[in-house]
Amino acid sequence: MRSRIDLADLQLFVHIAEALSLTRAAEQSGMSLASASNRVRQLEEQLGTKLLYRRTHGVALTAAGDALLLHARRVLRQLDHLHMDLRDFAVGLRGHVRLFANTTSISGDLPEALGLFLTQNPTVTIDLKEHLSADVVLALKQARADLGIVAGEIDTEGLAVHEFGHDDLVLAVPKTHRLTARRQVHFADTLEEYHVTLSQSSALAGFISAQAQQLGADLQFRLQMASFDSILRMIEAGVGVGVVPRSAAARYGRRGLFAVVDLQDHWAIRELKIVAKEVSSLPRSARSLLDFLVQWPQAHRRRARYRRL
Repeated sequence: MRSRIDLADLQLFVHIAEALSLTRAAEQSGMSLASASNRVRQLEEQLGTKLLYRRTHGVALTAAGDALLLHARRVLRQLDHLHMDLRDFAVGLRGHVRLFANTTSISGDLPEALGLFLTQNPTVTIDLKEHLSADVVLALKQARADLGIVAGEIDTEGLAVHEFGHDDLVLAVPKTHRLTARRQVHFADTLEEYHVTLSQSSALAGFISAQAQQLGADLQFRLQMASFDSILRMIEAGVGVGVVPRSAAARYGRRGLFAVVDLQDHWAIRELKIVAKEVSSLPRSARSLLDFLVQWPQAHRRRARYRRL
């Protein structure tokens, strides 16, 4: 029996966990099914515990398998970081950053910030994915993301946290709607209205639906659109009401054909935070992006002030 775990074992196990199939994992790893099965058996013998449940159609991870997966991803990611950092010294800042963010940040200042960062660092690439804030935190803890941006009351214990501004959620309504007479409204008071939302695949749409369900109701969808601009155009036309970030309403609201009503619910207050795990172990490209985003709110305010002069 082998005396140590090698990187091929870890990569194979990650493939198994993602495919839940030993056959597909073996193909991805460029080895025969017999070889892959033997490697897993030796891993289990070496670690003294069962890692997989073998089933008729595929496999499932045991609790020990889940623990190994977490460490395997970290080790493989650290190896990638090692290669990137050493290459950086030879050719300048390069790298690939995995950034998970909630809908509010993606629809707000984040695109402008990332655009400027990428302009200044043309050899860095960013894989930006939209997720619910709770899923962003989970991805960081599972080493599936390098950096994250979250909002709301999220447990960030064990993570480094930095402020990234705020962008509250508000209710947009047609100019002639009955709710325009109110400065504030509870979300519960809108549940009898037809809502215009992002598609259900959007993190924000899922979040809003969950808030309605917590109140014992299903959100009444009138239309599901691809962007906040599309939502606001439909609201202008009197199709329904919609919960949107304040920044999206401000950007679009030049014509004044809809009204904005503040939501009184605590979850509508969206303090944006940049989160990361084990900052010291991040590759240089991710650390550079983190530093840039931490400084962005103040730098952005200065640029906005200069544009007004």
